[in-house]
Amino acid sequence: MKQVTSKDGTTIAYDQRGEGPPLILVDGALCSRAFGPMPKLAELLAPHFTVINYDRRGRNESGDMQPYSAEREIEDFAALISEAGGSAYVLGISSGAALALKGAASGLNITKLVVYEPPFMVDEEGHHPPDDSEAQLKALIADGRRGDAVKFFMRDMVGVPKFIVFIMGILPIFSKLKAVAHTLPYDAAVMGDWSIPAGLASNIKIPTLIGGGDKSPNTLRHAVKQLAEIIPHNTFKIFKGQDHNINAKVLAPAVIEFLTQ
Repeated sequence: MKQVTSKDGTTIAYDQRGEGPPLILVDGALCSRAFGPMPKLAELLAPHFTVINYDRRGRNESGDMQPYSAEREIEDFAALISEAGGSAYVLGISSGAALALKGAASGLNITKLVVYEPPFMVDEEGHHPPDDSEAQLKALIADGRRGDAVKFFMRDMVGVPKFIVFIMGILPIFSKLKAVAHTLPYDAAVMGDWSIPAGLASNIKIPTLIGGGDKSPNTLRHAVKQLAEIIPHNTFKIFKGQDHNINAKVLAPAVIEFLTQ
C-alpha cells in the first residue's frame, strides 16, 4: 500500500502495479481497492499500464475529512495525478464514472478517459431514486443503521428487487457493504439530481471511451447514448451480453485498445 495526501490533509491509500503510462481506477458505490471490480481489472491492465487502484475517501484505508464535498474527491484525483507524474489516464465505473467526468471537466491533466455506465437517469419512465436520497442516507447513517442504508441504496435508489435485497442481507458479503455504508451519501452527492450534466460534459475535450452493456436497464443504456451525443471526441461502445456489473475480462481489452491506439 502507498499513500498520498490530498489538499485538505486527507490521506488517500492506493496500490500501484505494472509499468507504462499511469492509469487511475475510480470505483463506484460500496467498492474499494480491496473489494469490487477494480482488483481484477488492475490485474488485467497492469501488463500495459502503471495501474493506480485507490480507496476513495472514507473507504478501506483512506482517510475521511469532514465535511464531505465532491470537490474534495476531485482534489484527491489531483493528488494522485501529481504523484503519478503530472498526467494520467482515468477509468471510472458507475458513480465513479460520474466522478471521473467531473474531474476531467474541472481541467485536471487527464489525457484519456474511460467511463462505463455513469448511472444518470434520463427516462421519465422506469425507476428513479427519491429526490431526497442523500438526506435519507445521511439520516440512516447518523442513526447507526448502516445495514438499512445499504438496503435503501439497493432497493430505493438502484431499484434492485426486494427479494434480492433480502437475500443480500443474509449473505456474508453484506458485512463488507455495511463497512463502507457511510460513504453512500458521497456517491449521492456526486450524482446530484441524477441528470446528465450537459454543460459539464460538453467541456470535456479529451478522447473519451463511453461504454454500456446491452443487458443493462434501458435508462442506463439511454444515458450513455445521450452522453456520447454531448461529449466531443468520444468513442461509443455497447458491450454485448453485459450489464452494469461488466465482466473485467470483457472490459479490459477494450480499455487497452482505446488507451494504446
